[in-house]
Amino acid sequence: MSVRRFTADTQREYTRAVKRLATFLGRSPDSATPEELRSFQLHLTATGVRPPTINATVTALRFFFKVTLDRPETTRHLVFVYEPRKLPRVLSPEEVLRLLEAAPGPKHKAALSVAYGAGLRAMEVVALKVCDVDSKRMMIRVEQGKGRKDRFAMLSPQLLELLRDWWRIAHPEVWMFPGRDRINPMTTRQLNRVCHMAAELAGLPTWVAPHTLRHSFATHLLEQRIDIRVIQVLLGHAKLDTTARYTHVATNIIREVMSPLDKLTPLVPKKKDEPPA
Repeated sequence: MSVRRFTADTQREYTRAVKRLATFLGRSPDSATPEELRSFQLHLTATGVRPPTINATVTALRFFFKVTLDRPETTRHLVFVYEPRKLPRVLSPEEVLRLLEAAPGPKHKAALSVAYGAGLRAMEVVALKVCDVDSKRMMIRVEQGKGRKDRFAMLSPQLLELLRDWWRIAHPEVWMFPGRDRINPMTTRQLNRVCHMAAELAGLPTWVAPHTLRHSFATHLLEQRIDIRVIQVLLGHAKLDTTARYTHVATNIIREVMSPLDKLTPLVPKKKDEPPA
């Protein structure tokens, strides 16, 4: 995995999948048979494991047997599970404001504001460094985001002021949002916990998470008539199809579309006593 330059998170996920297989077998996972791997996948399905987790496990086990052990035939019964495509759930601008105002402190308010104001993923928010904020060009440098790609995100004047307010309070040296030890950045789990706390205080649904703010960022830009290709670049999407999902939840745009029925010339009903032509 190191030779292929997998990220630390990917390596941990692959290792965790192999450990789950070892626990299921009760012995070393390298002795598993194709039938036992199939039974393991059936076990995951029966115990209510969601399709994304099952597919990630299949990917990890295929790597383990095909690359590490050079036994590709062992995984012939492992299959990917269909994952239903769901529309992203978003907040209204008023709900976003309530969420940010309910954040438990200036650090967390600034972090959640980055997720919404720049459309960053949770992992990109916590990895933000002080030097990544370019106030002259009004941009945020996202270093090694998803897919190990660098990109630039927008930096609004209001977001810049929130970040400056937080910097004046804590004077972070490296990480914009340091963790408890101030050496490492805060974790995505901590950011997620803070978001749930703020959502509860604001009276918002329990499904609200940091990624909800990213969804809301994209949807609100689309409702402002920003070109979808610009939004694609800001979000760091490799495919336009991924960004196009937000057209399904941009309610302002949907409401403004005129139905072809409304363009038809209305037929004037004839009077009952009027003779036919």
